[in-house]
Amino acid sequence: MDLLVSSELTIPASELEWRFSRSSGPGGQHVNTTDSRVALSWNVTDSGALSEDQRTKLLQRLKRRMIAGTLVVTASEQRSQLRNREIALARLAGLVADGLAPAPAARRRTKPTRGSNYRRLDAKKQRSATKQQRQKPPRD
Repeated sequence: MDLLVSSELTIPASELEWRFSRSSGPGGQHVNTTDSRVALSWNVTDSGALSEDQRTKLLQRLKRRMIAGTLVVTASEQRSQLRNREIALARLAGLVADGLAPAPAARRRTKPTRGSNYRRLDAKKQRSATKQQRQKPPRD
């Protein structure tokens, strides 16, 4: 089953590698016998689904999450292996979509308004007066 990331990108199922192991999470009667933990890996550097521009963008933005150009996502929250597979697919799709999303517009610096500056200084004066009243009166 191919993974639909966005309308422009679909990752073929042949590029996804699944690994299963025993989960440390909640269990039941078969807790020690079922391999419900899922690890899904996708090699970004060798993927044929990506253009060169997409590949460089993903390698740049997700380099902390990658091991030798391979993106690995794990899921072990559910008891069912099938449900953990669905969660892992959704996580991988979300990561790739976030990695390919356009960068947000740069924030423009603005000056504080005169009113906000006045309110800030007024609050400081009130706080100072409160602390002054807490002090012991000076001895004469």
